Amino acid sequence: MSLPPSSNDEPAQQDELVAATSAPPGTTEAELREELDHEADRSASSMGRRLIVGVLFGVLVYAGIVLWLDAGAILTALEDFAWWTFPAACGLAFGNYLLRFVKWERYRTLLDIELDRRTSFVVYLAGFSMGVTPGKMGEVFKSWLIKRVNGTPIHVSAPIVVAERLTDLFGFLILVAAGGLVAKPEYAPVFAATFVLCLFAVFLCGSPRAAAVATNVVRKLPKGDALAPRLEGSFESARVLLAPREVIGPTLLSAVSWSLECMAFLLIANSLAPIGIELSLADALFIYSISAVVGAIAIIFPGGIGPTEGLLGTFTRQAYEPGLVHLGSEAALAAARTKAAGAVLLTRFATLWFGVGVGLAATWVFRRMKR
Repeated sequence: MSLPPSSNDEPAQQDELVAATSAPPGTTEAELREELDHEADRSASSMGRRLIVGVLFGVLVYAGIVLWLDAGAILTALEDFAWWTFPAACGLAFGNYLLRFVKWERYRTLLDIELDRRTSFVVYLAGFSMGVTPGKMGEVFKSWLIKRVNGTPIHVSAPIVVAERLTDLFGFLILVAAGGLVAKPEYAPVFAATFVLCLFAVFLCGSPRAAAVATNVVRKLPKGDALAPRLEGSFESARVLLAPREVIGPTLLSAVSWSLECMAFLLIANSLAPIGIELSLADALFIYSISAVVGAIAIIFPGGIGPTEGLLGTFTRQAYEPGLVHLGSEAALAAARTKAAGAVLLTRFATLWFGVGVGLAATWVFRRMKR
């Protein structure tokens, strides 16, 4: 771990580092280093437990899918799969990460969080290891890593994750509309509700009155006097990140970046599609994005696992069925369901679980950097 060098003419910096930990005033730099290490280790253990829960939940969901549809049938459906599309899909997913790094850097700059570009990139990628936590909010792990590097208080940087999630949702809504919401009006209530909730969240984050009310409520709780200043600091960061002029650009960037994962789904889905069936880019934009939105709204499900797979599979099955009608209605339904399950599993492994793998690798790199 590295900390800013201490000097006699930087007492404010030393005081700031003390405030960032539970260390008492007057703590030496060596003691600060030890305290930050201990706090980082405790947070890593907590985040690790959340990751394990998400992974286990994913294993249960995917095992259920395989057992329900029969593993042999799924393997048979994959016999004609063009396997080159899987690494291509992973490459598109990584392209999504690279584009969204631009957003991360913008947010980091707005909050005056000083990191060299290499460390910032590693910290950013490490956050993907927590992609299977509820609402992906476990990505606040990035704040713990930043704190370990330079002592930035967690409550200062954590709102970046909130801003990322909100602008991602706005971006997905753009893709849903572009993909053909008009043709599927039954999903208009989901679209409208998500849009309104996101607008309301942006309003709350930017409202000084809402911040004052929340802070006053927290002050009345046990240990509230210690927590209230941190909450107030989080609101201050959120107001900067979610100012109206800062929402539009990141939202458009999110729409472009997430469209790459829609293309990843398109590659895999069309590789498994029956003869005569081919999903269009508009189909992929709508199917993947609305499935991601539903998974995000179902915040109690780690990484949206379950709702996302369910809706993605349903749309894919419906797209495949017309190409299998020659088998008879029941056989067509079974074959379409099996092919769709294969497409969903491969898509999620190339996007969500690939991201978790990238995040774990980045976390390992970070640990080696800070030894």
